[in-house]
Amino acid sequence: MTNFPIRYLLSALLIFLTVHFLLGQEHAAYLIFNNKGEKVDYEQVKKKSAENEVVFFGELHNNPISHWLQVKLTSDLYDLKDGKLILGAEMFETDDQLVIDEYLSGKINVKNFEEEAKLWDNYSTDYKPLVEFAKTKKISFKATNVPRRYANLVFRTGLEGLNELSELAKTQFLPPLPIPLDLTLPTYKKMITMMGNHGSNTSDNMVKAQAIKDATMGYSISTSLKPNHLFIHFNGAYHSDEKEGILWYLNKYKPNLKILTISTVEQDKIDVLDPENFNKADFILVVPEKMTKTY
Repeated sequence: MTNFPIRYLLSALLIFLTVHFLLGQEHAAYLIFNNKGEKVDYEQVKKKSAENEVVFFGELHNNPISHWLQVKLTSDLYDLKDGKLILGAEMFETDDQLVIDEYLSGKINVKNFEEEAKLWDNYSTDYKPLVEFAKTKKISFKATNVPRRYANLVFRTGLEGLNELSELAKTQFLPPLPIPLDLTLPTYKKMITMMGNHGSNTSDNMVKAQAIKDATMGYSISTSLKPNHLFIHFNGAYHSDEKEGILWYLNKYKPNLKILTISTVEQDKIDVLDPENFNKADFILVVPEKMTKTY
């Protein structure tokens, strides 16, 4: 029997590996890029995250890849930081903090917690794993967002409406008033442009309602930090994209922090980062547009 030349075996192996790689890329569930559009792997994201004081994981709320990697990254960073981890999320409002703390400490049961906290409809599939991780590991989970009734108040009356609230509301659930505001920030200007109502009370108040959310989240994070701990915050990507939104406020309340951002975007093809997604964050998680949604 004639021996098959080794060079043919090597060529065949190279072709197989190339095809396998290309097929894998074509059907990949996600890829990660840095802010310059260069592909990176998950290990780089994990390593860089551990070097910071705050990590923002910007998600698409109905994207399962975002939620899966949030849990994965949280678990890995817990190990890397020897348990010195604090979690926080847009999906919980500041007036829910008491019931969260009571649940995490075992004072109330899961039924009472899930009935009394203002949980999002997709809590059980998308956020419960993070809360249960915090409970199991006995780490803090911070409700950072403004109570929605106050965001609605701002939408109807402007930021001035917050001045009429009780001292309890202002000191327990809101950042110090008056909050700083810059309507010329690119992300806020983009909101106004998308609404097509330049300079109207409706468009301005919509941005102000967004700002009170960003300010409350930034302030909540700033008051929850601990030395040598890493704070991971979960929020819609638009709240931290381009290092504005929450970060603009956090930098005012607590300057000079070491912060890393992750954003999630959808693209038709994910093998190359689309130009409009460059610089959205330190790392950009790209998922196919046709990815299954959680709701």
